[in-house]
Amino acid sequence: MKETSIFARWYHKNLGRFIPEYAVCSLAACWIWNTLIYSGTEILLKNAHRYDFTSRYDRMIPFVKEWIFIYLICFVFWAVNYILISREGKEHWYRFVAADMLSRLVCFFFFVFLPTTNVRPQVIGTDFASILVRLVYAIDAPMNLFPSIHCLCSWFSYIGIKGSKKVPCWYQRFSFVFALLVCASTQFTKQHYLIDIAGGVVLAQVMYMLMKHSHCYRYLERKFDWIGRKVFGTYYDE
Repeated sequence: MKETSIFARWYHKNLGRFIPEYAVCSLAACWIWNTLIYSGTEILLKNAHRYDFTSRYDRMIPFVKEWIFIYLICFVFWAVNYILISREGKEHWYRFVAADMLSRLVCFFFFVFLPTTNVRPQVIGTDFASILVRLVYAIDAPMNLFPSIHCLCSWFSYIGIKGSKKVPCWYQRFSFVFALLVCASTQFTKQHYLIDIAGGVVLAQVMYMLMKHSHCYRYLERKFDWIGRKVFGTYYDE
C-alpha cells in the first residue's frame, strides 16, 4: 500500500478530477504571489507620492455602477480558466505559470517606481450595485493601477486556452469576449485609466509569448515537483 499524506488523500477524494497533481501547488502559488505583489506594495508604499494619469479620454467615459458585477464576477472567471489551463498538459501549464509569475514581477517594479492613483466618483445610491461599488472602493484603495492586474489576468485567462483541443470553441470565444468586458468594466467603474488596459493586455501577451519560446519555465517546474513530492508523499506523480 502506498504511503500518502493527509492532504493527498483529501485531494484525490475532492479535487483530483478537476486539478492535475502537478498543478496543485503552482496554482496556489500563483494566487499567493499575486496577493503578495498587489497587497504588499500597497502596504509598503501607502504614503508614497502617486501620479494621476487621467486623460481627457478617461473623463469622457461615464461612470456606470452596474459594471461592478462584471468587475467582480471575473474572479470566478480567472479561477475556472486557470484550472482549465492547468489541464492542458504539464509543459503548457508551467510555461503559463512562468509567464504569470514573471508578469507580476514586472507589475511590482511599476507599482514601486511609478505609483499611480486616480479620483473616484462619489457613489451615494442605496441599490445593490452602488453598495458593491462602495465596498470595492473601501477595500481596494486607488493605487497600483498601471498595469491593470484585472486586465492582465483576464487576458491570460483567454490566451491560456486559445486554440485548445480540450476546451470547447464556444467557451474559448466566450473567454475572449468576457476578457474584453472585464477590461471595459475597469473603465466604467472608474477603477483604472485607459492606459492601464493596454499595460495589462500587452504585458500578458508579451510574457506568454516569451515563455512559449523559452526553457526557463523548467526551473519552476523542478521546484514545484519537489514541493509536490513533499505535499503528496509517494503518491505524487510527475
